[in-house]
Amino acid sequence: MSKSRTIQSHLVLPPDTNHHLSIFGGKVLAYIDEVAAIASMKHAKSEIVTAAFDSVEFKSPAYVGDILELEAIVTSTGTTSMEVYVKVKTINFRTGEERITTESFVTNVAIDSKSRPVAVPGVFPETDEEKELYEKGLLRRQQRIEKRKKQ
Repeated sequence: MSKSRTIQSHLVLPPDTNHHLSIFGGKVLAYIDEVAAIASMKHAKSEIVTAAFDSVEFKSPAYVGDILELEAIVTSTGTTSMEVYVKVKTINFRTGEERITTESFVTNVAIDSKSRPVAVPGVFPETDEEKELYEKGLLRRQQRIEKRKKQ
C-alpha cells in the first residue's frame, strides 16, 4: 500500500475561496480527485478514470493563507478498481496548528489505451493504519456492490 502513498500541498489563495474566505468545496474535490488519480496510477501502473466519489466528509474549513496537505493511498482493490482514501489537512504555517479538513474515499478504475478496464494488483497493508483501512475497505466494497444491485 505504501508505494501508492501520494502527498500534495497547496496554498489556499483568494481566488480559491468564497465570501467567508474559506476554500470552495469544489476546489477541494478537484484536489482530491487529482491526488487519488496519482495514487491509483502509481499502484496500477496504468491510466485510470474516476468511477465514484464514495464519500466526502468536510470536517473543518481552510482559510486564505493556510496550507492544504492531501495524502492519498490505495486501500483496497477489485479486479480493475481501486479504492483510494484521501485525507486533507490544513496547516497554519505561522502557528504550526494542523487539523483534518476533509476525508474522502474515491473509486478509480485502471484502463488501457483504448479505455478498456485492465486488471490491477492487490494491496498489502503493512502498518496498523493501513490494515484498518484495508479491512474496512472490504466492507465498503461490499456496501458499494449492494448499492449497485438496488439501483
